[in-house]
Formats: sequence, C-alpha cells, structure tokens
Amino acid sequence: MIKSIRPLLRGSTYSGMLFAYCGAVASLPLLPFALLPLLAWRSAPEAVQTVLVLLVWAALIGVVGLVRITRRALIASARRLLSVPLPDPVAARRPARSGADRWRTPLWLLLHVALGWTAALVSGVLFLAGLALPGGWLGAGAGLSLFGWSARVEGGWQSWVVALGCLLLAAVVCAVVTNALRWLAPRLLGPSSAERLALAAERELHLAERNRLAHELHDSIGHTLTATTIQAAVAGEVLSADPVAARAALRSIEESARAALEDLDYVLGVLREEKAETAPTRTLADLPELLDRLRHAGAVVEPDLSGELAQVQGTLSRAAYRILQEGLTNALRHGAAGPIVVRVAASEDGLELGVVNRTGAAASASASAGEGPGPGRAAFPTSGHGLPGLAERVRLLHGEFDAGPDGPQHWRLAVRLPVRWSA
Repeated sequence: MIKSIRPLLRGSTYSGMLFAYCGAVASLPLLPFALLPLLAWRSAPEAVQTVLVLLVWAALIGVVGLVRITRRALIASARRLLSVPLPDPVAARRPARSGADRWRTPLWLLLHVALGWTAALVSGVLFLAGLALPGGWLGAGAGLSLFGWSARVEGGWQSWVVALGCLLLAAVVCAVVTNALRWLAPRLLGPSSAERLALAAERELHLAERNRLAHELHDSIGHTLTATTIQAAVAGEVLSADPVAARAALRSIEESARAALEDLDYVLGVLREEKAETAPTRTLADLPELLDRLRHAGAVVEPDLSGELAQVQGTLSRAAYRILQEGLTNALRHGAAGPIVVRVAASEDGLELGVVNRTGAAASASASAGEGPGPGRAAFPTSGHGLPGLAERVRLLHGEFDAGPDGPQHWRLAVRLPVRWSA
C-alpha cells in the first residue's frame, strides 16, 4: 500500500504537475487569435465553431513549436521540473533534420498543452469537490454541479470520505500526468537519430583532441625530464673541473623547463576547457635548439640534414619535430654511449626522418672495453607509449613508420611522411 502511494509523496510529482499547468497557461495567449475565424463565420453551428477554434488553436501551438528557441526552453524546463536528463540540442555542425524530426517538438507541445488542460480541469474539479463536500458534515448536505452533471452527498461522515477520495484522486491525476510527460520527454524532446550521430561525432572529435594533447604532453614533458635529468648529472660531474660546461648544462636545463612549462600550461588550459593561450609551435626550425640541448646533456649528435627544410611548413613541420624529439628521447633513455645520428631529408616526394643510436648490447661491449656508458646514461623507466604514439601520429599523416634493430649494435627509427599532407 505504501509503495503504491509513494509517487504521491514525491516532490517531483508536483513539480511535474506544475510543468503541465505551465503548458496550459502558456497556450492562453494564442486563444484570442484562434477566435478570429469566428468573426467571419458567425452563422456556423456551435459545435462547428468549437471544432474550428480548437483546430486553429492547435495549429498556432504547432507553429510555435517550430521555433528553435522553443525547443531549447522546453528542454531546459523539462530537465528542471520533470527531472529528465535531456541533452541540449546540437548547436554546431547541425545535421539536416528529416520531416519526422522537425515535427517532434510541435507534437510534444500539443501533447503538453492537452495534458496540461486535462490535468488542470480534472484535478481542479476534484480539488474543489474535496473542499466543498465536507460542508455538509452538520447534516445539511453538500453537492457539486458542473456541465449539467451534479453530485450530492448527504452530510455526516460520508461527505468526509467522499471529499478525501476526491483529493486523493486529484493527486493520482497529478502522478499520472507527470509520468506521461516524463515518458514522452525523451522520445520527443530527446536527441533524434541524426542528432545522436552528430553528438557522437563531437565526442569522437573531443576524444581525438584529448589524445592529441596527450601525445604532445608525452613528447614534450618526457623529453624535457629525460634531458634535464642527464644534464643535471653532467653538471654535477663537471661542476668542479669545468664550471663553464656546468653553467651551460644548467642554462640548458632552464631553457628546457621553460619550454615544457609552456606546453604544460597550454595542455592544462585545454583540458580544463579554459581559453588557453596560443598553442606552442615547435617546428623543424627549432631542431638546432633541440640538438644543442642534447649536446649539453653529454650526447654526441651527428645531424645529417639535406633538402629545403625551410619549405616544410605547418602540420608536417610540427609533426616532424615531435617525431624527432621522441626518437632522440628514446635514444637518451635507452641508448648506449656513442653518437646519435639524426637524418632529415626533404624532397619533392616526401620528408624522411631517421634516428640511429647504439643499443644496450653495445653498452655492454663499451663497458667491457673501459669506455663506460657515458654521463647520465643510466636506465630510465618507460611507459610503453612512445613508439605506439609515434606510429599513430605517422599513420594519421598517411606516412610510413619503422622502428627496430639495425644490425647487432644499433637501433633505428625511420619515418617517411608525404609532402602533400603538409598544411
């Protein structure tokens, strides 16, 4: 019994009833316009006039439902008063709506108004009856007459029972109408199939952007932490013997950290959906600075640059920089002592990138020969996202990616990017 009347005890039932009443009240300003046709057809029978007014009134309500702002207002009010989770209509890249989708809002508005008037009349009559009938409790009797229908209850306790039943029935009407509107809202105010596709596309773009930012953050911060760790080790080793080299290493650490902070501020601003500053752009023009930071870390870098690199612009140049940065970071983390060969070749057919370094197997040979692994070349932990991230970046640019051993003592990263994909 308690479970059956539980909806009558919820505040959402009565806030939903208020929503239904608002639909009825909002349609009243259109009623005078619906009465205008009667001025030209006064001789029509009363039943015909009533039907005509109702049809014109419904048509005006449907026209209001075609206005775009009406749908937004209905969705907002339904979320608040009906407690129905409804997403906002798609604002950007709005798909072309079919005829059925276009008429969903007018249909909802008509049903909203119809249910609102039905609920207002029925619950209003029942509520008034519940207040009027107990007037006969002293034995005088009480009655109610409406539209030619009348009911009379002789006083005493019977009038109280009937009054309580009327009030309870009015509450039931509230619950039924609210549940009907709550059931209809997702079907008529919720996203259509075309809008759901658009929302899915927006979510996909949002996830793609977050993945791109994750790659940028991994490449930038990962490289900076690797380089600064090695540079700090170099500075500590040569601080007494070569203060000039130590100062150069510390200066390189400062520059690397400043560049990484710029990237971090940009990524965090985007992730927080704030208005971030302009994205830091690292291109092939910044490659000499990147190689200098590696030299300050104690690495021997042998660049092999050919072609018109200045003509490589936009997306291709930015992607090439990040690819080389990740390749050099891996060489610092996992490579052995020895030169790191960096190859960049630009031609009309494409852009070729390569990083070759000695592997850990070569490190063992160097150590046994007394060369040592070199300053700062201790093992680094790895997340395992570097090479897969590079492969995905290259795939998105329709390029070719290859990474693996190059002979018994070297590791080779080779990438080829088509020039036609530069922006």
